[in-house]
Order: sequence, then C-alpha cells, then structure tokens
Amino acid sequence: MKMKIHNNLAVAPLFFLFFFTASCTTVEQNSATTVLEQPGTAASIGDSVISGVIEGAAHEKPRKYLRGIHLSQWVSGPGKLRDAAIELFNETELNTAVIDIKEMEGEVYIDGVKAAHEAGAYSRAIPNIKQYLDKLKENGIYTVARIVVFRDDIMPRKKPSMAVKNPNGTVWTDRKGITWLDPYSKDACDYILSIAERAVDLGFDEIQFDYIRFPSDGNTKNCRYSNKNHSADEASKAVVGFLKRANELLKPKNAKISIDVFGYTTTATDDMGIGQRIIEMTEWVDYVSPMVYPSHYSKNQYGIPDPNKAPYEIVYKSMEGALKRIPLEKLRPWLQDFTYAGVKYGKKEIRAQIQACYDNGVGDWMLWNSRSVYTRDSLEGNYAEAGFEKSNPPTPEMIKTQEDLNSAEKEKTESEQPQAAGKVEILEK
Repeated sequence: MKMKIHNNLAVAPLFFLFFFTASCTTVEQNSATTVLEQPGTAASIGDSVISGVIEGAAHEKPRKYLRGIHLSQWVSGPGKLRDAAIELFNETELNTAVIDIKEMEGEVYIDGVKAAHEAGAYSRAIPNIKQYLDKLKENGIYTVARIVVFRDDIMPRKKPSMAVKNPNGTVWTDRKGITWLDPYSKDACDYILSIAERAVDLGFDEIQFDYIRFPSDGNTKNCRYSNKNHSADEASKAVVGFLKRANELLKPKNAKISIDVFGYTTTATDDMGIGQRIIEMTEWVDYVSPMVYPSHYSKNQYGIPDPNKAPYEIVYKSMEGALKRIPLEKLRPWLQDFTYAGVKYGKKEIRAQIQACYDNGVGDWMLWNSRSVYTRDSLEGNYAEAGFEKSNPPTPEMIKTQEDLNSAEKEKTESEQPQAAGKVEILEK
C-alpha cells in the first residue's frame, strides 16, 4: 500500500518494456515491443526485449513533474527513430527529452555556431533539428539541450590557447586521451555559451550543462591553467562565474538552465577537487541533477557494503542529503538505467531508485543510458506524470529520517528551555 500524491489522475497498471538497442539504424514495431537501433554500437548482455501490454494509458499529457531520458545524437537523427521516441513519450510517464547537442568528443550537432564550423567540430548528426523540436513540442514534450562543457577533444587541439596544458606547455589529456577546455579561459567559456545561445534560438526549452567542472581523471597534478593562482576556491569561482554568465545570456531568452553534478556533491562539503560546490552553483540554475548512479558509489558509502546492489538505499540517502542543500523544486536527479560492474539493472532496480526519490518528496527525475537503451516496463503510463506515491508503510530509511528529525526538534526545544525558565524566574522575583 502507498500514500498517494497526485493531481486528480487515476492510477492504472502498466506492464511493458521499451528497449533502445544498438546495432544499425532500423525500427521494429509490433503490439508488444518497440525497438530503436542506432549505428556503430553493440547491445549489452543486460539489454533485452520483453513483451507486454498497455492498460489504461491515456494520451492526454498534463505535465507537472519533469521525467525524462537521455537521447543520443543518433537516436535524435533519422526520422523513424524520432517517431519511435515520440511514441514512447506519448505512451509513458516520460515528458522530457534530453538531447545531446555537444558531447565530450567535442562534436557539435547543431549548425550556426561559427567557431564550431571553423574548428571542424560541427557534425550533421541531427538534421532538421528545428522541425524535430517543433514536433516534440506538438506532443507536449519538454526539450533539453545537453551540452558537455569543458571536456572537449576538438577545440583544445585546434585552439591550444583554450586548453588545459601540461607543465611543458603541451595540451594535457585525461586517462582516456581526451583534452579539456580551460574553465578559466574566457574564450573557452564564450565558445560553449555560443552553442547554448544557438540551441535556445532553435527552440530548446532548457540548456543542461554537463561536465561543468575541472578534470578529475588522469594525472591532474600536471594540469596547468591560465589562472596561475588555481586553487579550490578559484576553481569554484570559475564554475560559478560561468553559470552567472549563462544567466545573463540565456534568461533574457526565457530559457531554463540546469547542471549535471557528481552524485557525491549531495553530501560533500568541499569541491572534491573539481570546482563543484553545489550550494553556490544552485543559486544560478533552475535545476540541479546529481548523477546518483548506485554503481558509481564507493563500497561502504553511507554504511552500505555494495552500493550497486542497493539502489533504493543509495538514492534515498543521496536525495536526503541533497534536500538539506538544494530546494526541492530545483532537484531533478539522473537515475541509473544501465548495467555496470556485473549487477544487472532492470525494472526492479529502476523503480527502486524512482521510489527512493518519491519517498523524499522528489517527483522529478531522469533516466540515463549513454546509448539510449531503456527498460520500458520500468515506466508507468502517462496518467502517472502528474503525481507519485510514497511508500506506505514507511521504509526503514524513512523511519530513520523521521526519528532524526524528531530528535533534532527535541534537542532544539530542550536547548531553549533553560533560557525561557530563566526569564520566568526573573519575572517572578
């Protein structure tokens, strides 16, 4: 039994699975399944197509909570794949499309950005994107342009003046051999912001900045920046400064701004060496999306031996921590819909993460899969997007949270009592 939080919508069962798999550009459809395929990748062992039926799914889409999925440039490209994605949105609680506009390889998938054309970074992977955005909006779908910010394997090589460098002046690369833009470089920031402006002009509702941070992988001790006084404080100022400039440019265009941040930022008190201080960053954005993938947490995090096997507990603790630092209306996490490190993720694991959000009062979320391969039977019908249900009876985590709140309130009351008693005593004398 669950406690219901909704907006005058009935709840009906939904049993089916949607699966984006990867091998070639085709779409197969029947009454039970929808299969999207994108070029150049192979489906993972954990991905499968399971038959199912839709019961009671209404097609009217009143949007209250933002619930989305990541769509790669390949899925957003050919017309048939676009149509299949729109069908998924129309048949489920999903209503938000997060579309790759610039990935970490450095390619830019929208035209009209002069610097990208000059550097050879423009890729025509998403043709007629304005037409695509119009169609998404016709179907009530909220559109988000995902832009990888400082990790970029094209522009730093073309314009070394924008690059993070080695002590000897050569361009620095991370452990995967990818170059990075220098977050202190005004030219680098201007380049990214020009992409964001163009995306808004094309019709995107929101700009989502990913990799909005300093490098974390590889020999970061060798990183040299244009700011000779680089430090944790300076790094945080650079990241926040970038977001301030994004506000100045994008808010007059009525665009929303969001950021992707490490899951650890929900409880970390420092910048973790990457310039991400979540409280300072939150001030300048509409949504904060911690990437709370259970598979990416260290063993014994929050006292949990194997976080990858505890999706509910990890996401619950992360949301609980985030809400102490981020306003509820700005919190919209990325959840895990992929198998990693030998632990298969399917409907049970995905719904556990979603429920952990709901049990903290968080109704917005997004599912991440780098190849846009999603578990369809983990999604409810579009009747569900205007509400959610908390666990009833409460989970142990919910009970512990309430106990902690009660204890804190009791301590506060007791600490105030001596002062109040003293005042009474003086008055009596």
